[in-house]
Amino acid sequence: MSIHIPLPIPTYLHDEASPPSALSEKEQTLYDIVLKHFSAADYTLPNVNEEKAALVVDEKFWLSYECLLRYLRATKWDANVAIKRLEDTLKWRRDFGIYDTITPQYVEPEAMTGKEFLFGYDTRGRPALYMCPSKQNTEESARQIHFVVWMLERAIDLMGPGVETLALMIDYADKAKNPSIGTARTVLNILQTHYPERLGLALIAHLPWLLHAFYKLLTPFIDPLTRLKMVFNPVITKNGLFRTAVDAEAWSANSGSRVFEPEQLVQEGWNGSQPFVYSHAVYWEALVKLCEERRSRMVAAWHRMEGKVGTKEWEVKVAVRDEAMNVQVDAANVLPENGQLQS
Repeated sequence: MSIHIPLPIPTYLHDEASPPSALSEKEQTLYDIVLKHFSAADYTLPNVNEEKAALVVDEKFWLSYECLLRYLRATKWDANVAIKRLEDTLKWRRDFGIYDTITPQYVEPEAMTGKEFLFGYDTRGRPALYMCPSKQNTEESARQIHFVVWMLERAIDLMGPGVETLALMIDYADKAKNPSIGTARTVLNILQTHYPERLGLALIAHLPWLLHAFYKLLTPFIDPLTRLKMVFNPVITKNGLFRTAVDAEAWSANSGSRVFEPEQLVQEGWNGSQPFVYSHAVYWEALVKLCEERRSRMVAAWHRMEGKVGTKEWEVKVAVRDEAMNVQVDAANVLPENGQLQS
């Protein structure tokens, strides 16, 4: 029987999930500089119309403890450069339309064929964002790029406690074609500039040798750390998905070399055990609802924690997870001995 909806966010914590590590004295000092800058009561975005220069709720929510650290790490712990990059991204998110223009209704025409979808989680709890170039259904346009970013934002919505990155799954089966170099560079620039440390792994399957040239052309524009996360033609066995044949052969239940368990992989193109089939009428509504409800719960939890810049994503996500688990327990407890729901 086919599955047409996303898998739920795991309620258990994977082995590597843990609260943010303590900072060194120097790191804490630099973090405090950035936090103080954005937490100031009179803070406004520079070079922005005075009426719109103050941060809105969504922007304060975005400026989490982990977010500030991602930008500090990306700038090699230069507080001033991190502040500049954060402000550039805050302005970019407004101009790009993250909070208003790029709505589910606006990008839905790009989603009709299932050329991108979210399904399952790797062994580190990272949500898997699948891209299927052979299912391209529109001409190159700004909306195509908006759709990629919208899906990336939804992947972030689905990251559980301790998870800050995603697993990108690109399948070049069925004579898939690449986007133009211009479009690829635009998307790459957005990812590297405005989503630092968000890519955990990029798995590129069924890549024909002719398309290797395309990636060679892109290589100069890909930062070295991102290149290390790219795995071409990963190995898939009955035990799951692995980076290399050596990892697959050496795998045991106690090893950490497996990237995906079969139960978290789709069958089509990836030989997983999940009979997922993209049905737009079912999947799209389910994904939008799942992400909107989860984000609403996270923002509500953030408000309960005083709704400040620098709130930890870990604490917000744990609160949402615990709330969901308590609801499940309460629902189970309303069943009397005869198994009938009480009115």
